[in-house]
Order: sequence, then C-alpha cells, then structure tokens
Amino acid sequence: MTVSFSPWDMFLNAGHVVRCVMMLLTLASLLTWAIFLAKSVEFFSVRRRLSRAERNLESAGCLDRGKVDTRDGGIAHMLVMAAETERERSRDIPDDRDGLKERIVLHLERLEAAEGRRLMRGTGLLATIGATSPFIGLFGTVWGIMTSFTGIAATKATSLAVVAPGIAEALLATALGLVAAIPAVVIYNHLARQSASCRAQVADLTALVMRLVSRDLGRAQALTGSGQIVRIGSCVAGE
Repeated sequence: MTVSFSPWDMFLNAGHVVRCVMMLLTLASLLTWAIFLAKSVEFFSVRRRLSRAERNLESAGCLDRGKVDTRDGGIAHMLVMAAETERERSRDIPDDRDGLKERIVLHLERLEAAEGRRLMRGTGLLATIGATSPFIGLFGTVWGIMTSFTGIAATKATSLAVVAPGIAEALLATALGLVAAIPAVVIYNHLARQSASCRAQVADLTALVMRLVSRDLGRAQALTGSGQIVRIGSCVAGE
C-alpha cells in the first residue's frame, strides 16, 4: 500500500497531541495575517488623517482656527483641545506664560505617549507568536517522535517504511511552527516601523500646536502691554 505524505494526510494521520499543536500553529498564522491586514488599514487611515491635520495646523494663524480645522477627531483634535482646555483653566493665573506653556507641554506629551501605545496595540501578539511558535512546533515534533518510537518498541518493527511516516508527521509540526513564526517576526518589525513613522507625525503636530500657543500668548502679551484687552487664542493682527 502506498503511503501519502501530503501535509493534509500527515495531519490526519498524526496523533491527537501533534494534531492539536498543528491546529494551534495554523490559528496563530491566521491571526498574524489578520493583524497585518487590520493594522495596515489602520496605519494608512492614521497617516492620511495626520497629514491633513498637519496641513491645517500649518496654515492656521491661531489655535482657535486650528481647532476648527481638526474637528474630524483623532489625536490632532485631542492635542488642540488639550491645549485649549489648559489655557481656559489657567485664565485666573496672571503673568503665567511660561508656566502655562510648561503645563500644556506636559499634557501633550502624555497624549503623545498614549497615542504611541494605541498604535502598537495588537502587535504584542505578533511578538508572542514569533517567539513561541518554533518551540510549540518543536514540542509537537518531540512528542510525535516519542510516540513513533514507542510504537516501534511495541511492534518490534524497525523497518524504515514503518518509522518514516510517524517522523514525517512529527516534523510537520516544526515546519508549521516556522511558517507561523517567520511572517510574525517580519510583520511585527514592519508594523513597528509604521508605528514609529506615525509617532513622528504626532510629534510634529505637538510642535505645531505649541507654536500656535506661543504665537497666541505673544499676541496677548503685546496687546496687553499696549493697553488693549484680548482674548487669548483669538486671531488678531491681520487674521
């Protein structure tokens, strides 16, 4: 009788433990590609939104106008609203320009860090898959080989034709472990680079928001020194 060594037939002929290991590794591989597709779509949307917000803030003359231009939400809107909120809460503190800027910077830095964590959400599973899949596959192989040798000892058959199918089925677990691990590591590194690029754009937005805050405070200080009353954040002087 001819023995088939196709992956599907080897999976069907494998023992229960090795078969469970193979199914686990197949699930891990499917999760890897699902995360890759989902995060790729997410990063594409985030980069487009950040680029649009950066153009809006670059062309804005003051923070109020920047807030209007980032009404579509996202981290840009959160940065602008955080600066606005801190500025409103600090109106009763006189001559506190440097302190206000320091508090706004602290708030924006926390938002920037939170956005970085959000962008990497879900990628930790890829690192786990990449690190553990080869060992899970190796466990399936070791278990399968142990089972094969136990069967050989029980039947007292040492023919290579008897040993080969069990060892081939066991080695399939190691192969599946590598198939799951290698793409997971490559995809994790790719998504980490994409996340770093997005974090750099968020840092640029933070700098733009602080530039608008500094510009508004400078206008307010100049007009206050001239005896005029101005609402901090309003576009004046040609705006």
